[in-house]
Amino acid sequence: MTHRQKFILAGVMGWPIAHSRSPKIHNYWFARYGVEGAYVPLPVEPGKLETALRALPALGFSGCNLTIPHKEAALAFLDSVDPAAQRIGAVNCVVVDKAGALIGRNYDGFGFVASLQEGAPHWRGEAGPCVVIGAGGGARAIVWGLIEAGAREIRLLNRTRARADRLAQDFGAPVAAYDWEERHDALAGAALLVNTTSQGMVGQEPLDLSLAALPASAVVADIVYAPLETPLLAAARARGATPVDGLGMLLHQARPAFRDWTGVAPEVTPELRALIEATL
Repeated sequence: MTHRQKFILAGVMGWPIAHSRSPKIHNYWFARYGVEGAYVPLPVEPGKLETALRALPALGFSGCNLTIPHKEAALAFLDSVDPAAQRIGAVNCVVVDKAGALIGRNYDGFGFVASLQEGAPHWRGEAGPCVVIGAGGGARAIVWGLIEAGAREIRLLNRTRARADRLAQDFGAPVAAYDWEERHDALAGAALLVNTTSQGMVGQEPLDLSLAALPASAVVADIVYAPLETPLLAAARARGATPVDGLGMLLHQARPAFRDWTGVAPEVTPELRALIEATL
């Protein structure tokens, strides 16, 4: 999608939003590709989301990203939502079309799979069972991404079994929910393990999970990126497994959004990764 206006304006809506690394990512690309534009943080209180979204066309915005707590709520205020966002049940990218309509998309699943392809180039969706820890919005996006990548078996574990059951029912085969007490044994034969919870993040307890049953050939991914190497990834590395940190997902989900707003398909460069790592 190519915009005719000379100056491209975009941003990220959240509450709070000052911590977001997205402005650094997108403004790096504006400079790198010589695109006239700017990407700004947009602090939007939950009760004002509809007003803020509807103001985008009038303010000349090409679109915006959405983060906590707006990803699910935005579905009610958009003119159209693409199939991926509908199935995931959340939007992380809004595009303003030429007529001023708001289009919702979700690139979190894409970002996760792209980070896997970067950090573990040998991984394939059909390589073997995938184990996903958690059943929140991040898990939904990642499950969708794994299914799109060809995963044939996804074992889902969450402390609250009912949430895992709902997610499994929403997506159907190849997703199956397991009891939390089965989490250690569920790693047997797995080709991929993904932590989608906040456990392991700075200030949070480490994920309570033994990797004893996990094959050393497995890939272990964590969507947490502060710290870059969580206790789970450190344990995976010690076991000989391939660790993939959470920063790649953040960087790669931004690529198609920037493309949608500017018509330029950006790359995740070592320079960009180093720039964002320096903020962690």
